[in-house]
Amino acid sequence: MSTSGVVLEDFDSHFSNRFYHSYLDNSVNINSSSIAAAAALVARSMYILASDDSVVDLITLNTIKVNVSLVEELIGCLLTCNPGLSCGLVKRFISPSNPCPSHYVGVFLDDPSGTQLPSYADDTSRFVWNFLADRTNSAGNKSSCTGKCGDEGEVCVGAEVEGGGRCVVSTTRYVPAYSTRVKFEDNAWHVLPANSSDPMGAADPVWTESFWNTIGLRVYAVQDPAYDWLILLAGLGITAASYCAVHFGRAYISKVAKLD
Repeated sequence: MSTSGVVLEDFDSHFSNRFYHSYLDNSVNINSSSIAAAAALVARSMYILASDDSVVDLITLNTIKVNVSLVEELIGCLLTCNPGLSCGLVKRFISPSNPCPSHYVGVFLDDPSGTQLPSYADDTSRFVWNFLADRTNSAGNKSSCTGKCGDEGEVCVGAEVEGGGRCVVSTTRYVPAYSTRVKFEDNAWHVLPANSSDPMGAADPVWTESFWNTIGLRVYAVQDPAYDWLILLAGLGITAASYCAVHFGRAYISKVAKLD
């Protein structure tokens, strides 16, 4: 296979969602059929790329389909609080600490401990890891486990559930997001240690909160000073005219009343 990598993007030019940041921006308005169609397109594209220069078997290509009911189940598990991470699919792999899935993504300030059983992984990350490892595993001894597996290339799937998990051969790995606070020393890149005087990492070159709302800017126009003077003079003129109208009106009414 000559393709070294594939990058999947959410959109081509700009993000467009008419429900974005409204009370309608929820799982009810997620089109599961569109997600399934996109997944089928990606799977078939990967099959074509994996075939390299050989002739693509159209019959096999058309048999690549997506389980729509599974997509809908994943939407309910990962995008809602009911059932959320309390759904049966999630509980097959992990013991969630909270039924509401968290979509928070952060950046490490320091070098994490490991990438197979990391302590920093939240409920959503652990479920996705276990789910993908289970779906992409190849044939193995599938012996029971409660943590790490003995054979190289094996990972323990479902280690958190009652009764333990099982060892499967899978290349699924956690990929931590490191800070760009790195230095090149001894022919290797090293993550700079966290600064105790800067616990929030405010001095970090890359500092972002991916789950924040859209950043906006509100601008207030300032009128020219001459316009303010014009408004003041107009107000004084209207006040003077009103006073004169009242004064002369009262005098006229008094005069008419005397004539009667």
